[in-house]
Amino acid sequence: MALVLVPALAGCGSGGRASRGGPPADAGRPASPAPTPTGKSGAPAAGVAADGAVGRPAYSGPVAAPAGEAFYRPPAPLPAGRPGDVLWWRPVPAAGPFAAAGARVLQVLYLSSGALGAPRAVSGTVLVPARPAGDAPILGYAPGTQGLGDDCAASKGLAVGVNLAVGALTEALNRGWIVAVPDYEGLGTPGEHTYVVGPAEGHALLDIVRATPRVAGLTGAAHRRVGLAGYSQGGGAAVWAAQLVPGYAPELDLRGVAAGGVPADLGAVGRALDGKGAAGLSLAAAAGLDAAYPDLRLDSLLTTPGRAVFAVLRTACSLALVAGYAGVRFADLTTTDPMTLPRWRARLAENTLGPVAPRVPLYLYHATSDSLVAFPQAARLRAQYCARRVAVTWAPFPGDHVNGVGRTADALRFLADRFAGIPTRGNC
Repeated sequence: MALVLVPALAGCGSGGRASRGGPPADAGRPASPAPTPTGKSGAPAAGVAADGAVGRPAYSGPVAAPAGEAFYRPPAPLPAGRPGDVLWWRPVPAAGPFAAAGARVLQVLYLSSGALGAPRAVSGTVLVPARPAGDAPILGYAPGTQGLGDDCAASKGLAVGVNLAVGALTEALNRGWIVAVPDYEGLGTPGEHTYVVGPAEGHALLDIVRATPRVAGLTGAAHRRVGLAGYSQGGGAAVWAAQLVPGYAPELDLRGVAAGGVPADLGAVGRALDGKGAAGLSLAAAAGLDAAYPDLRLDSLLTTPGRAVFAVLRTACSLALVAGYAGVRFADLTTTDPMTLPRWRARLAENTLGPVAPRVPLYLYHATSDSLVAFPQAARLRAQYCARRVAVTWAPFPGDHVNGVGRTADALRFLADRFAGIPTRGNC
């Protein structure tokens, strides 16, 4: 039986040159107590100690970034800072459309929280337009599926101007917005990527937004308007972040979320993928869940050939995930169907969107013939949110999943209206 999956087919990253840089003066968010790690409803996450700083050195601010790939290797142990605190950052030469737009490209390593609230270091990219307004909003843009290996990290592709999201990011820069793009936990940085795990992805997105004022050298108001966007895996991450804001990042002035191809029900998405052309994405989701939740013990369920498959898969980027595992069924690789096990069903339920209503307006768009992220589960999410009186603008469109990658104009217009303070009731 299929496990789950969140596809997106964003471009794989490749290493890019970077110059060494030091941090500007801190003009970021105001000092406040570190939030307690939270679960999907904003309550403290199960099994997380209130004091995660025991035995860790005090955070004393950013330091100069190491050169080359050492940039992605955080200090060990991590300093006891707050989620969103910057460990280091560096500028990289703008390439492609970013160079044409006159944007500054900054890579950052910052503190965040894993799915269960444990401290993590996450890398990402901050893009600053050539002439940002003094009160320029921040767009937290969650990338779609990059893959599982460190070379797949979005920051490595963005450093050379290559990623399927470049068009959307450039459009946002042209509007004068500052853009923050996380790599997610375990992409580029040590450890496995917690692929499609909602709390981990939501934390990574919110925390790079928190880090952005300091990295970008902003001197305006500490509280800036924030919008979130993403497609496929990124769409799921953006909605998860919106759900987590009240308990995890209440200081952020979140105005709205624009999310496409959202994998709200991972079980339903996985069942539709199992044995199909993009089955590798379902396998990747199983690896991501296992990385986030040690109690799942995926390796104990795999056959010997299955372990060999997953050893390779854990280093693959998105195109290899799709091309290399077409037609594979999860049952071909396991001795026991994980979906018969209570621990797997419980973790999937924890990662299902819908039961908790975000408190900001949403723009949700989805391909009606989507072969990667099943359409019915997305329509069900919209119905759940409408029943909970969320201001949802629902925008289904004809076509398959890939047809939604470039459909960003309406999504960004939706966010522009929210930044301008224009109210919306949605179209429930």
